[in-house]
Amino acid sequence: MIRIRDIVQQALAIGYLTVEAEDQLRDLLSAKYDLEDLNAFMTLQHASMSGRIKQQSRLIRYKTTAEDRITQASRQAG
Repeated sequence: MIRIRDIVQQALAIGYLTVEAEDQLRDLLSAKYDLEDLNAFMTLQHASMSGRIKQQSRLIRYKTTAEDRITQASRQAG
């Protein structure tokens, strides 16, 4: 079974956290976990806040928002 620390280690290694990994983390964090997993999750949070890793979900959300703004601007101009 995968552990929180495994997901964190992979994200730190590639500099990227996928939507699937985020979903796995949510599931794992809703169950019992140990101190090492908690520390790993805190490391992941710090890495995300400092920009050392990118979150796919945030990139998708930003891209969608930007595309919506372009579409809206095109409609207003047209």
